[in-house]
Amino acid sequence: MATRIRLRRVGRKKQPSYRIVVIDKQKARDGSFVELLGHYNPRTEPVTLEVDQEKAKAWLAKGATPSDTVRSLLKQVGVFQPASEEPAEVAADTPEAPPPESLHPNMVSTDPVPPESSKDES
Repeated sequence: MATRIRLRRVGRKKQPSYRIVVIDKQKARDGSFVELLGHYNPRTEPVTLEVDQEKAKAWLAKGATPSDTVRSLLKQVGVFQPASEEPAEVAADTPEAPPPESLHPNMVSTDPVPPESSKDES
C-alpha cells in the first residue's frame, strides 16, 4: 500500500481547517485515513500548526511521501529534512575522486583524426 501524508479538509464552508493524515495514495482527499498526525489552521492569527513529531518521523521512515504542502509544514516544525542536506554531510567525509588522467593510464591520444596507415605497398 503506497501511503502519502497529506491534508484532509474539515470545517465549514469558506472556513477551512485541515488535518494532517496518513492516507492511501489512491483515496479521495477527504476519504478514510490510516492515522491522524496533527492539525493545521491557516485562518487563525498566528497560524495553528500541531504535529505529533514521533508519528510523523515513523511514517516518513516507513516510506510515506508527504505532499508538497505537508512537506513545507513538516519543515517548519523540524520533522522533515530535505534529501539535499543529508548527502552533503556524507560527501564531506568521503575522499575525493581521482583525476580523470589516473583512471586510464594506457589511454592513447584523444585526437579526432586517426593515425595515418601505410598504404604505400605498391
